[in-house]
Amino acid sequence: MSTERILIVDDEETLCEVLKLNLENEGYDVDVAFSAEQALGYNIKEYSLILLDIMMGEISGIKMAKMLKNDVATADIPIIFCTARDTEDDMIMGLNLGADDYIMKPYTVRNVIARVKSVLRRTTSHKNISNVPAEKPNRLVVDGLCLDLEFKRCTVDGEEVRLARKEFELLAYLIKHRGKICSREQILNRVWSDEVVVLDRTIDVNITRLRSKIGAYGSYIVTRSGFGYGFRD
Repeated sequence: MSTERILIVDDEETLCEVLKLNLENEGYDVDVAFSAEQALGYNIKEYSLILLDIMMGEISGIKMAKMLKNDVATADIPIIFCTARDTEDDMIMGLNLGADDYIMKPYTVRNVIARVKSVLRRTTSHKNISNVPAEKPNRLVVDGLCLDLEFKRCTVDGEEVRLARKEFELLAYLIKHRGKICSREQILNRVWSDEVVVLDRTIDVNITRLRSKIGAYGSYIVTRSGFGYGFRD
């Protein structure tokens, strides 16, 4: 049985109880909070995943997510947004915050469970890989840009830059294929292989954020309209 702990944050009490019951039947340890204020009173860093509604009270799901991502102790906890706001802009906003998935209401419990399993499988895999000792660090280095693949750490001219998980994986993929143009399909299949639904625009958003975060090295990421993206020699 799974020992992962899940926190559901949603002001619809009936929905919370239904999700809690079904996730517990899958073997998860589940807690419920009916507001962001209540959730923030918990020891958040103990949870393996958070199911978070966007539209709540004074502290919205978006605001709570920002607070968690800005705290080193909780920044790596995967978040799945569950919301009735179904526009593409809302979805992109959630992904921009570093959310690992986005589920639109109304949804089926079966769909939520599938998404939870997918995200936890992916994040658990990353943790297991990072805990394996290595004789020498596995690094990708391009001039002053360095990716430590073992510790999932990015530095630019010696200064650490915090990248979201997908940003890190995308940058690593492009550098590993340096000098080649990778199609959107190739990138989606490699970087978002476990996702149920991913928009093409998701790649554009992550590329834009990467270029901004890695400073002068952002110009190394090239776009070939109609073909895809690459990392220049």
